[in-house]
Amino acid sequence: MRFIDIKNAALFLILFVGFANGVFAETVSADSSASVRPIDQGLPLEDLLALSQSFAQIKSVYVEDVDDSALLQGAIRGMLQSLDPHSAFLGEEELKELREGTSGEFGGLGIEVGMENGFVKVIAPIDDTPAQRAGVLSGDLIIRLDERPVKGLSLHESVQIMRGKVGEPIDLTIMREGNGKPFKLTIVRDVIKVKSVKSKLIEEKFGYLRITQFQARTGEYLRSAVKKLNEESEQGIKGVIVDLRNNPGGVLQAAVDVSNAFIEDGLIVYTQGREEKPIMSFSADPGDVVGGAPVVVLINGGSASASEIVAGALQDHGRAVIMGSRSFGKGSVQTIMPLPGGLTAVKLTTARYYTPNGRSIQAEGIVPDVVLDEVELSKKVSSSIGLVKEADLVGHLKNGNAKKSSEKKGSGDVSNSSDSGDKADLVIKDYALNEAINLLKGISILRQSKK
Repeated sequence: MRFIDIKNAALFLILFVGFANGVFAETVSADSSASVRPIDQGLPLEDLLALSQSFAQIKSVYVEDVDDSALLQGAIRGMLQSLDPHSAFLGEEELKELREGTSGEFGGLGIEVGMENGFVKVIAPIDDTPAQRAGVLSGDLIIRLDERPVKGLSLHESVQIMRGKVGEPIDLTIMREGNGKPFKLTIVRDVIKVKSVKSKLIEEKFGYLRITQFQARTGEYLRSAVKKLNEESEQGIKGVIVDLRNNPGGVLQAAVDVSNAFIEDGLIVYTQGREEKPIMSFSADPGDVVGGAPVVVLINGGSASASEIVAGALQDHGRAVIMGSRSFGKGSVQTIMPLPGGLTAVKLTTARYYTPNGRSIQAEGIVPDVVLDEVELSKKVSSSIGLVKEADLVGHLKNGNAKKSSEKKGSGDVSNSSDSGDKADLVIKDYALNEAINLLKGISILRQSKK
């Protein structure tokens, strides 16, 4: 409906009064099915009058003619922006972009963003994207897009500017904690193809699973990756590292599927809205994709939403050791509610996530079992002299097992100079991953000693 012929506020007010007198409202559950719920109290008529008069004044005396549809959509945007950072009105282009984002291929820079104090805040850069390669980090605040200040722009407007055309550069002016002044990064836009799950074999017996984003088929991809790792390992993998660092989240069902891959039974996650009764709950099916082998999960401040669901579920079930730094704390549920015509929608926060033990993730995040600080390491320059050992002392006693040792020399020593070099490089390049590998080794050794 359009209100082209409105000449005064009264006609506009009638629409709202009629709605209020109807004493009903639509609510949409997480499966987007509509239901009818009574309104507890009438709508405030004075505020409705102020709204209708504002609309009428804009139509009558604003310096330029304003399209009715644009004006009403702006009112809806304003209502939703006043609620929380994740509720929003989705126009036709925004709804299309949202669908593209969950399919795994879209255009842009490759960063998950939100708003903080009027600036664009980087939740996490996506792996193998222009933003990550340029050095964008979780927690960065973007204050300018090219020469345009971000202050005053909506999140959607900022995202639209960053997306632009593939192949065109954009300058991001960034404020970073620990840096004294803003700095610029030039990034060339590209088609973002997100590979949801990456995997590799570590030391022939441990699996490394990197989940970059939770998409519709992430659970399926993870199971395929584990199967491939088991085929590559001579004796099958003896433990896995699940890397969720800088994973901004994604599809809820994907988080459930990934958790289900490691948990035999019991609750995975549930959501709760206004009412005390849970809106949704998800439980695990029998079966463990790694057969009970130890699991270490890496998280950091860029791990959000679906990542926190997985980490929380595995932590509460005692199925994995969570290692790293406290996660982002995005523990709210957004429901996409299509509006009449199907070209626009409302994204509305409708519930909070809770871990199996009833912990709310919202604004708290997941606290790791093993906390690791963000550190930078450098390789120590060894002395040319070296340390004196027992074997260097004149007249030292010989080893009682010298004969056996000499027979085993070369076949029993699993370490070599190349491995040592790789190990040292990993400590410097990825300290957290190196610590996760050490922890996995320790758990594996203890398990073997008990057999």
